[in-house]
Amino acid sequence: MSEEKKVNAEQENTAVEETENETETVTGELPEAETEEDTRDQMIKDLTKENEKLKADVAKLKNEYARAYADTENTRKRLQNEFEQLSKYHIQKFALEVLPVLDNCERALAHETTDEAYRKGVQMIYDQLKNALETEGVTEIEALNKPFDGNWHQALMSEKVEGVEPGIVTQVLQKGYKLKDRILRAAMVKVSE
Repeated sequence: MSEEKKVNAEQENTAVEETENETETVTGELPEAETEEDTRDQMIKDLTKENEKLKADVAKLKNEYARAYADTENTRKRLQNEFEQLSKYHIQKFALEVLPVLDNCERALAHETTDEAYRKGVQMIYDQLKNALETEGVTEIEALNKPFDGNWHQALMSEKVEGVEPGIVTQVLQKGYKLKDRILRAAMVKVSE
Protein backbone atom coordinates (compact mmCIF):
# COMPACT_ATOMS: atom_id res chain seq x y z
CA MET A 1 0.00 0.00 0.00
CA SER A 2 2.74 2.33 0.50
CA GLU A 3 3.41 2.19 -3.17
CA GLU A 4 -0.14 2.97 -3.80
CA LYS A 5 0.16 5.99 -1.55
CA LYS A 6 3.22 7.08 -3.41
CA VAL A 7 1.44 6.82 -6.75
CA ASN A 8 -1.52 8.73 -5.31
CA ALA A 9 0.78 11.39 -3.88
CA GLU A 10 2.53 11.71 -7.21
CA GLN A 11 -0.79 12.00 -8.98
CA GLU A 12 -1.89 14.67 -6.54
CA ASN A 13 1.36 16.58 -7.04
CA THR A 14 0.94 16.31 -10.77
CA ALA A 15 -2.65 17.53 -10.48
CA VAL A 16 -1.55 20.49 -8.32
CA GLU A 17 1.19 21.36 -10.79
CA GLU A 18 -1.30 21.18 -13.67
CA THR A 19 -3.69 23.40 -11.75
CA GLU A 20 -0.90 25.91 -11.13
CA ASN A 21 0.04 25.75 -14.78
CA GLU A 22 -3.61 26.33 -15.75
CA THR A 23 -3.75 29.30 -13.39
CA GLU A 24 -0.64 30.73 -14.98
CA THR A 25 -2.18 30.09 -18.38
CA VAL A 26 -5.38 31.88 -17.31
CA THR A 27 -3.44 34.82 -16.00
CA GLY A 28 -1.33 34.61 -19.16
CA GLU A 29 -4.51 35.07 -21.23
CA LEU A 30 -4.16 38.82 -20.92
CA PRO A 31 -3.34 39.24 -24.58
CA GLU A 32 -6.63 37.46 -25.38
CA ALA A 33 -8.57 40.03 -23.26
CA GLU A 34 -6.83 42.83 -25.11
CA THR A 35 -7.94 41.20 -28.35
CA GLU A 36 -11.55 41.27 -27.15
CA GLU A 37 -11.17 44.97 -26.29
CA ASP A 38 -9.60 45.65 -29.68
CA THR A 39 -12.42 43.74 -31.35
CA ARG A 40 -14.98 45.74 -29.37
CA ASP A 41 -13.24 49.02 -30.32
CA GLN A 42 -13.12 47.96 -33.95
CA MET A 43 -16.83 47.08 -33.85
CA ILE A 44 -17.60 50.52 -32.37
CA LYS A 45 -15.56 52.20 -35.11
CA ASP A 46 -17.31 50.13 -37.79
CA LEU A 47 -20.74 50.92 -36.35
CA THR A 48 -19.85 54.61 -36.10
CA LYS A 49 -18.79 54.62 -39.77
CA GLU A 50 -21.96 52.79 -40.76
CA ASN A 51 -24.05 55.23 -38.70
CA GLU A 52 -22.39 58.21 -40.43
CA LYS A 53 -22.98 56.59 -43.83
CA LEU A 54 -26.63 55.99 -42.99
CA LYS A 55 -27.00 59.59 -41.80
CA ALA A 56 -25.53 60.80 -45.10
CA ASP A 57 -27.93 58.50 -47.00
CA VAL A 58 -30.87 59.85 -44.99
CA ALA A 59 -29.81 63.44 -45.72
CA LYS A 60 -29.49 62.61 -49.43
CA LEU A 61 -32.92 60.95 -49.48
CA LYS A 62 -34.48 63.88 -47.61
CA ASN A 63 -33.04 66.23 -50.23
CA GLU A 64 -34.37 64.05 -53.06
CA TYR A 65 -37.76 63.89 -51.34
CA ALA A 66 -37.86 67.68 -50.95
CA ARG A 67 -37.04 68.12 -54.64
CA ALA A 68 -39.65 65.58 -55.70
CA TYR A 69 -42.22 67.24 -53.44
CA ALA A 70 -41.40 70.68 -54.86
CA ASP A 71 -41.63 69.34 -58.42
CA THR A 72 -44.98 67.75 -57.62
CA GLU A 73 -46.28 70.98 -56.08
CA ASN A 74 -45.11 73.01 -59.07
CA THR A 75 -46.75 70.56 -61.46
CA ARG A 76 -49.97 70.64 -59.41
CA LYS A 77 -50.02 74.45 -59.43
CA ARG A 78 -49.29 74.58 -63.17
CA LEU A 79 -52.05 72.07 -63.93
CA GLN A 80 -54.45 73.95 -61.65
CA ASN A 81 -53.64 77.20 -63.46
CA GLU A 82 -54.08 75.53 -66.86
CA PHE A 83 -57.41 74.08 -65.72
CA GLU A 84 -58.60 77.49 -64.51
CA GLN A 85 -57.55 79.10 -67.80
CA LEU A 86 -59.26 76.35 -69.78
CA SER A 87 -62.42 76.71 -67.69
CA LYS A 88 -62.39 80.47 -68.03
CA TYR A 89 -61.77 80.54 -71.78
CA HIS A 90 -63.30 77.20 -72.85
CA ILE A 91 -65.65 78.87 -75.33
CA GLN A 92 -62.97 80.87 -77.15
CA LYS A 93 -62.67 78.65 -80.25
CA PHE A 94 -66.44 78.27 -80.57
CA ALA A 95 -66.99 82.01 -80.15
CA LEU A 96 -64.47 82.78 -82.89
CA GLU A 97 -66.41 80.51 -85.24
CA VAL A 98 -69.76 82.07 -84.28
CA LEU A 99 -68.72 85.72 -84.61
CA PRO A 100 -69.04 85.70 -88.44
CA VAL A 101 -72.62 84.43 -88.04
CA LEU A 102 -73.30 87.37 -85.73
CA ASP A 103 -71.77 89.71 -88.33
CA ASN A 104 -73.99 88.24 -91.07
CA CYS A 105 -77.08 88.70 -88.93
CA GLU A 106 -76.14 92.36 -88.46
CA ARG A 107 -75.67 92.77 -92.23
CA ALA A 108 -79.08 91.17 -92.89
CA LEU A 109 -80.70 93.52 -90.37
CA ALA A 110 -78.99 96.54 -91.99
CA HIS A 111 -80.71 95.83 -95.36
CA GLU A 112 -84.12 97.29 -96.03
CA THR A 113 -86.85 94.72 -96.49
CA THR A 114 -90.59 94.75 -96.88
CA ASP A 115 -90.96 91.34 -95.24
CA GLU A 116 -91.29 92.20 -91.53
CA ALA A 117 -91.67 88.54 -90.48
CA TYR A 118 -88.29 87.75 -92.06
CA ARG A 119 -86.70 90.77 -90.37
CA LYS A 120 -88.25 89.84 -87.01
CA GLY A 121 -86.95 86.25 -87.33
CA VAL A 122 -83.41 87.39 -88.09
CA GLN A 123 -83.60 89.87 -85.19
CA MET A 124 -84.69 87.08 -82.81
CA ILE A 125 -81.83 84.81 -83.95
CA TYR A 126 -79.36 87.68 -83.59
CA ASP A 127 -80.59 88.55 -80.09
CA GLN A 128 -80.53 84.92 -78.90
CA LEU A 129 -77.05 84.35 -80.28
CA LYS A 130 -75.74 87.57 -78.76
CA ASN A 131 -77.32 86.75 -75.36
CA ALA A 132 -75.87 83.24 -75.42
CA LEU A 133 -72.38 84.63 -76.10
CA GLU A 134 -72.78 87.29 -73.40
CA THR A 135 -73.77 84.58 -70.93
CA GLU A 136 -70.41 82.91 -71.61
CA GLY A 137 -68.53 86.20 -71.19
CA VAL A 138 -68.24 87.29 -74.84
CA THR A 139 -68.91 91.03 -75.06
CA GLU A 140 -68.60 93.68 -77.73
CA ILE A 141 -65.64 96.05 -77.54
CA GLU A 142 -66.92 99.60 -77.30
CA ALA A 143 -65.10 101.62 -79.93
CA LEU A 144 -67.24 104.35 -81.51
CA ASN A 145 -66.32 107.86 -80.27
CA LYS A 146 -63.71 106.35 -77.92
CA PRO A 147 -59.96 107.05 -77.99
CA PHE A 148 -58.10 104.63 -80.24
CA ASP A 149 -56.48 101.78 -78.26
CA GLY A 150 -54.14 99.53 -80.22
CA ASN A 151 -54.80 96.69 -77.76
CA TRP A 152 -58.49 96.53 -78.67
CA HIS A 153 -58.77 98.32 -82.01
CA GLN A 154 -57.26 97.84 -85.43
CA ALA A 155 -57.13 101.03 -87.50
CA LEU A 156 -57.86 100.35 -91.16
CA MET A 157 -58.06 103.98 -92.23
CA SER A 158 -57.84 107.47 -90.90
CA GLU A 159 -59.45 110.75 -91.96
CA LYS A 160 -59.56 114.32 -90.83
CA VAL A 161 -62.92 115.13 -89.25
CA GLU A 162 -64.01 118.64 -88.30
CA GLY A 163 -64.72 119.11 -84.60
CA VAL A 164 -63.17 115.74 -83.57
CA GLU A 165 -59.78 115.62 -81.94
CA PRO A 166 -57.13 113.26 -83.36
CA GLY A 167 -57.01 109.63 -82.24
CA ILE A 168 -60.77 109.17 -81.79
CA VAL A 169 -62.63 106.28 -83.45
CA THR A 170 -65.08 107.83 -85.91
CA GLN A 171 -66.50 104.68 -87.50
CA VAL A 172 -66.59 100.95 -86.67
CA LEU A 173 -66.10 98.90 -89.82
CA GLN A 174 -66.30 95.53 -88.04
CA LYS A 175 -67.22 95.04 -84.38
CA GLY A 176 -64.61 93.67 -82.03
CA TYR A 177 -65.28 91.19 -79.24
CA LYS A 178 -63.56 90.12 -76.07
CA LEU A 179 -63.94 87.02 -73.90
CA LYS A 180 -63.91 88.19 -70.30
CA ASP A 181 -60.53 90.01 -70.24
CA ARG A 182 -59.02 88.45 -73.38
CA ILE A 183 -59.43 89.83 -76.88
CA LEU A 184 -61.18 87.55 -79.37
CA ARG A 185 -61.22 89.87 -82.33
CA ALA A 186 -60.04 93.47 -82.54
CA ALA A 187 -62.51 96.08 -83.71
CA MET A 188 -61.68 97.31 -87.21
CA VAL A 189 -62.10 101.07 -87.12
CA LYS A 190 -61.61 104.41 -88.87
CA VAL A 191 -59.68 106.94 -86.76
CA SER A 192 -59.62 110.73 -86.88
CA GLU A 193 -56.36 112.53 -87.71
